[in-house]
Amino acid sequence: MIGALLLSAALAADPLPAASPAPAAIAVPIIADTDIREYAAVAGRKVAGRPVGGPYPNADKVLLIARDGKGYPTVAASIGFPTRQSLPAPPVGTLAIIRLHQRSENIVPGPTADDLAFVAANRMSLFVIGEWARPAPMWEVAWVDDAVRYRAIGDVGEIGPWQD
Repeated sequence: MIGALLLSAALAADPLPAASPAPAAIAVPIIADTDIREYAAVAGRKVAGRPVGGPYPNADKVLLIARDGKGYPTVAASIGFPTRQSLPAPPVGTLAIIRLHQRSENIVPGPTADDLAFVAANRMSLFVIGEWARPAPMWEVAWVDDAVRYRAIGDVGEIGPWQD
């Protein structure tokens, strides 16, 4: 009983600090910043051709890109994901996603319908890399002018024109 009185007196004398407001959500640019695009071109192509561990024999590789404490781009997570499956919504803090496809589903290689649908739903840049060729082709898929568009990305981040 005395312990309960002492505890209540201590709480009354020194109330708990007010909860700090939640940090503002990080605004994700619709088109990736230049440093993110260049980082994706280099980091994504380094992963091309490496095997994927886990239960999926022909999995796509998915890299989540964020910024580190100093503001530099970094791979926040790297996972294997089933081929031909739409990506779920990304976690908070993700600035862009790199998806490496092991084989081309299209007659003309490029982003798949699932890739385009992901960008339409999440309004986030998605970098698609084709592992079926060397050098690995790469595309940036983004929400531009109220539509999903994509463009080719060169070996060190140089960009081509937007396509529908």
